[in-house]
Amino acid sequence: MFIEEATKDQDTLAVQPYNNHPALRAVARVISVLFHPLFIPVYIAAFVVYYTPIFPGFDERGKGLLVLRFLIIYTVFPLATVLIAKGLGFVQSVYLRTQKERIIPYVACGVYYFWMWYVLRNQPEFPREMEDLALGIFLAASGGLFLNSYLKISMHGISLGVMIAFVYGLALSVESSFGVYLSIATLITGLVCTARLINTDHTPAEVYIGLAVGILGQLIAFWV
Repeated sequence: MFIEEATKDQDTLAVQPYNNHPALRAVARVISVLFHPLFIPVYIAAFVVYYTPIFPGFDERGKGLLVLRFLIIYTVFPLATVLIAKGLGFVQSVYLRTQKERIIPYVACGVYYFWMWYVLRNQPEFPREMEDLALGIFLAASGGLFLNSYLKISMHGISLGVMIAFVYGLALSVESSFGVYLSIATLITGLVCTARLINTDHTPAEVYIGLAVGILGQLIAFWV
């Protein structure tokens, strides 16, 4: 859930380039930006708030404030952290090209994510599903921090793993038709993961491991 770089990581094996058409690479780049890890939690929150029946007691203002909370915690704070770290010289680029540069943002965002989960957990007016989502994001990010020592795990993969596991879990717990939403979540996951490979941002293993970490983090959150 931070800014990912489309270049080779100095701390890991280089990804072998493919001779993909420039137009295809441009489309892949646009997809990667639209579904950046900074935005995925906000998309999920907006989907839950406006397209599911689990917020019957919330008016439009309350729903908007919840989405705004997610935007601040999962987008604004992480981005500000990276910019401050760059300004102080802790990272060379906002793209976080190396695993070492990702350590500080991972740790800082872990604090933000834990705080968000703790706040939702202690406010009973919010549905349990939002608490589960916040916990899943925190656990997945913690797993990403741990594995960052061994490989350049895909942050896109982690966020998509959380998304698809959450949507599928929600479909099992909410009395509503989720067929279209499940299809859309699966399609987005496939498109974004393919885009990361087209632009040689990651090896297949880094993408698949990221997905697995995200899915596992969300499943643990549901179980807990």
